Formats: sequence, C-alpha cells, structure tokens
Amino acid sequence: MIRLLCMNDYNQMYKLWKKSPGVGLRSLDDSREGIERFLRRNPSTNFISWEDGHIVGVILSGHDGRRGYIYHLCVEESYRRRSIGRKLVEHVIMAMRNEKINKLALVAFHDNSPANNFWNKMGWEIRRDLNYYTISLNDNNL
Repeated sequence: MIRLLCMNDYNQMYKLWKKSPGVGLRSLDDSREGIERFLRRNPSTNFISWEDGHIVGVILSGHDGRRGYIYHLCVEESYRRRSIGRKLVEHVIMAMRNEKINKLALVAFHDNSPANNFWNKMGWEIRRDLNYYTISLNDNNL
C-alpha cells in the first residue's frame, strides 16, 4: 500500500534510511525538525510503501514552484524487485503534475550503482553538461 508520508512515519523512515547504503543523510535536514519543516512545505509529494506492518519504501520529494526534486528514494533490501521503487516514483510524478511542475531532478552518488542502475532503467537521463555546486550555510566560514 502506498500512502502520503506523515510525521508519525519518521522513526521507521529514518531507520530505513540509516540501513540503506547510498542514502546520504544530513543531521539538520533529515532530523525530525527538518523533515517536519519539509513536509509542511511539501505536503502532497512524499510517500511511503507500507507492507507487513512496516515501512518498506519511502520517497522524499518537493518543489520550489518551478522544478521538482527527489531527495531520497529507498526500498528495504528484502522488498526490492517488486516494483515498489517504480510505484513510489510514479506517485511523485503524478503529485508533481498535479502541482503543475513540469521537470524533476535528482542527485545520485556516482558510486551508488544500484541507484544509478535504477534511474537509468526508469529512463532518467544523466546531465553531463552541468556542474553541481553546494555550500553549507551552517559552517562557521561564511
């Protein structure tokens, strides 16, 4: 069963993230407070897959009014190859279309082969014409 993510799911979701290789977590953004803030801003674009009494998959996504972004997608290893990831992505695509978002993007770690294989198989294209820059606003060097 796939349904919208809510804050009551946080503990199980975070456990799944922690045990999933390739999921990059940030202490502030992925904290309970960070996710609560994110869900208030993006209440209709985040989903979980629920089976056998627990969360087996989660997708965290949002938009800025112009572009949509997928931040985390993971499926419990023993539940993979059952189309759970694909169905979660389809729910996000539908939600983003409902929000009038026309383009989605994501970042996958270069060495995360399972994730890169998944996105390639789903038909997503690698952008080689861009440089991806970040800066942490919580560092004291700013």
